[in-house]
Amino acid sequence: MANAVRQKRVADQIRAEMSDLLLRELSDPRLKLVTITDVNVDRELAYANIWVCRPDGNAAEDDVLKAFEGAKKLIRREIAARVQLRHAPQLVFHWDHAPDHAEKISHVLDGLKESKK
Repeated sequence: MANAVRQKRVADQIRAEMSDLLLRELSDPRLKLVTITDVNVDRELAYANIWVCRPDGNAAEDDVLKAFEGAKKLIRREIAARVQLRHAPQLVFHWDHAPDHAEKISHVLDGLKESKK
């Protein structure tokens, strides 16, 4: 079992390598403009939960997650080679709804400001 500091360090390394893979290696057009928002690794370093989003919002969720599922083996192999671990973690991709929620809240707050004026 890894301690919290090691979990965080491995998660940060995976996030950095995922970002590099998106920029340089993966050529799937569905993965253009995708942002890795967070990576969490469990205590055994067996699973890495990766949250992603794209500026065009929830409309792209299915396409992006399908693209990541199709490239999962390649991504895992590359991460295993780049992040020095005995066993590469299983990758689980999730859509991050937080940016969309933040935008909706911002619009509501802007509407309240306008209504007070």
